[in-house]
Amino acid sequence: MGRQKEFNRDEVLMKAMQTFWCYGYEGTSIQTLVDKMGINRGSLYDTFGDKQSLFHEAIAYYDSRLVAPMISKLEADDASKQTIVDIFYGMIDSAVTDEDRKGCLVTNTAVELGGNNPDSAKQIAAKIQGIENALEKALTQAQEKGEINQKHDCTAVARFLTCCLQGLRVISKVNPDRKALQDIAKMALSVL
Repeated sequence: MGRQKEFNRDEVLMKAMQTFWCYGYEGTSIQTLVDKMGINRGSLYDTFGDKQSLFHEAIAYYDSRLVAPMISKLEADDASKQTIVDIFYGMIDSAVTDEDRKGCLVTNTAVELGGNNPDSAKQIAAKIQGIENALEKALTQAQEKGEINQKHDCTAVARFLTCCLQGLRVISKVNPDRKALQDIAKMALSVL
């Protein structure tokens, strides 16, 4: 009779996510995962498969806990120009209070693995596309409410703002200065 697992899958997945977030995919060894997750190698492989499978689950976990709530705000029926502004400034608040300067796991992965790992690139591209789609929906609603110029191409603006959000996360890793990040956000949002 096999032993029952003596850990909470959700808790150890959160620890794996945090580990990949801090060290990146390449910088995270199986031993580091075992140590940080508090489980043995056999349990890690039995439960999650290999390192890449665990990484993909960690990205999905990150998405469901941190990206999905932002997307929900942008896709809400009452989303507006202010919702977009709040997303930018909320991201800045998060970045300047992050003592570890982790940035965004999605952005970090795009930079680290985007050109070298087709599976990860596909997963990350889908996450970024989700942000872009949500921004486009909020922009369209803001346009319908007369909050932004009717001549704006909402698809193009959503792509630009997505790029700016990702760029803010990269810059915040090396320069988490609130004023500098606010200057960037102010310029990005000036297109509205």
